[in-house]
Amino acid sequence: MKAQWRALWESRSPLERSLLAALGGVIIIALYAAFVFSAERTRKQLGTSVATLRTQAAGVDAQAAELGRLRTAPAVSTSRTDLRTLVQTQADGAGLARALTRLDAVDTDQVVVVFGNVDFGDWLEWIGALSEQQVRVDTCRIEALSNPGVVSITATLMRPKSP
Repeated sequence: MKAQWRALWESRSPLERSLLAALGGVIIIALYAAFVFSAERTRKQLGTSVATLRTQAAGVDAQAAELGRLRTAPAVSTSRTDLRTLVQTQADGAGLARALTRLDAVDTDQVVVVFGNVDFGDWLEWIGALSEQQVRVDTCRIEALSNPGVVSITATLMRPKSP
């Protein structure tokens, strides 16, 4: 086979051999340029992907650290006092007792509260403090009043049932 290729090559004139060699060189240079261009484009795309993956990995690491912190934290103990008493105490402590117009206990783990004229921001802080006591808002109806930031609220508050 090698002898046949050599014979074919030598059967060509020196001008044809020069043209074939030049054509071969041009093809090799074109293939090399295409390879380099493709590799550079792919490198840029992978660089962008790596940056995105590093950001996601940092987020996952932060979540893993938070999960580890939460697993080692002591369990939140809920006050098993009567919910009505707990809500009244929290309202007094937050200075919302003046706006509390009604506080009805549905059962030991559910109450209905009605606020007349209460600052919405103060109410939100109060709900946040109650959530630390494992009390959550089940239903809520909020009406804006004529004064900016002042509302009337009717809400049902609940906590998990006793075991």
